[in-house]
Amino acid sequence: MPHWPRSMRALRHRNFRLYFIGHAISTLGTWIQQVALSWLIYRLTDSVALLGLTTFAALIPQLLVGPFAGAWIDRHDKRRLLIMVETALALQALVLAGLTASEQIGPTLIVAMAALLGVLNAVDTPLRQSLLSQFVDDRADLPNALALNALLFTLSRFIGPPLAGLLLALVSEAFCFTLNTASYLALVIGLACVRLPSSPRASGSFANVFSEGLRYALDNKQVKQLMLSVMVVNLTASSYVVLLPVFARDIFAGDASTLGWLWGAAGLGSLASSMVLANNHSTAPLARLVLVSAASSASAMLLFAASTQLWLSLSAMAVLGFGITLCNVGTNILLQSDAPEALRGRVVALYTSTRFGFDAIGGLLAGLLAAQLGAPAVLLGAGAVLIAYVAWATRRPSVRHE
Repeated sequence: MPHWPRSMRALRHRNFRLYFIGHAISTLGTWIQQVALSWLIYRLTDSVALLGLTTFAALIPQLLVGPFAGAWIDRHDKRRLLIMVETALALQALVLAGLTASEQIGPTLIVAMAALLGVLNAVDTPLRQSLLSQFVDDRADLPNALALNALLFTLSRFIGPPLAGLLLALVSEAFCFTLNTASYLALVIGLACVRLPSSPRASGSFANVFSEGLRYALDNKQVKQLMLSVMVVNLTASSYVVLLPVFARDIFAGDASTLGWLWGAAGLGSLASSMVLANNHSTAPLARLVLVSAASSASAMLLFAASTQLWLSLSAMAVLGFGITLCNVGTNILLQSDAPEALRGRVVALYTSTRFGFDAIGGLLAGLLAAQLGAPAVLLGAGAVLIAYVAWATRRPSVRHE
């Protein structure tokens, strides 16, 4: 195998390299579409409540479908299933581009397309995550593969939003959606070139397979604590996503480019967090770091909500992106490092459903409350709730003595 730096050691595996390249292109397209869709909604409707509703529709399937998707994933050939799901995602983006270009898009269709995207992502996300262990030939490289996967995601998050802002200033939302269609095909090509040995699949009825994964999570004390932290962080801190267009236009008197820079600042923080995790040689300190990252996220939310200076808000966004990513990715690394291979799809599905499902609930609440109270007040309240949770969690013996 070729020599790679320790921080990128998972790339020495051919299958992971093929996946990594395809996923890099796909993820960049996804971020471009997400920013373009957010801008499209606010441009057409001026409704922060609709921003929250659309985010909710895109993410709530993770909570409702995700846990059951894990049992389904463990019963099938994961690579073939992922190719099918990625193809369906490409078609969804293509339809969205067509509706937007023909000016047939409206609030109802936007929410419907977001819901369809959410259902597909409820299968796609745990499916991709659970496949990573098969893309590396050495299980010791799995934490690095997970960190590099997150690094790729956050690098795209750093590049994609400013690029989307530039594209929106030059072309249109429909063009951004078309780019995302093409980006999914890059991952399909990469997956088609991957060669994997056959792996054992879960047997028995769907109900038994599902309940087996649920028992594993409920009987494991650390898994329950990690899931609770992910739940609270994404319910509160991740709600900033819905509110960013409001801050960009109404607080900072900006445009799509301002929104792109705010997204990009959060992406820069996420990128730094992913680099820290990629260079980490041990999973031992991660449980404590999850709570530290939650505390830093809360502090950044309070600063961003109170700031009227763009440079200070960009700094707060960077800290917030760092904290959220460290919490989410650190939890994922801990869960997958300990999970039995036969249960991997179900464990990852429970994690992703918690992460994105409560992200959906938080986004919906933030949008509805911001329409009544204003975006700064909502972000201040969410930050206060997160600080209260961290104060409670640090007093628990299971956390304090880990």
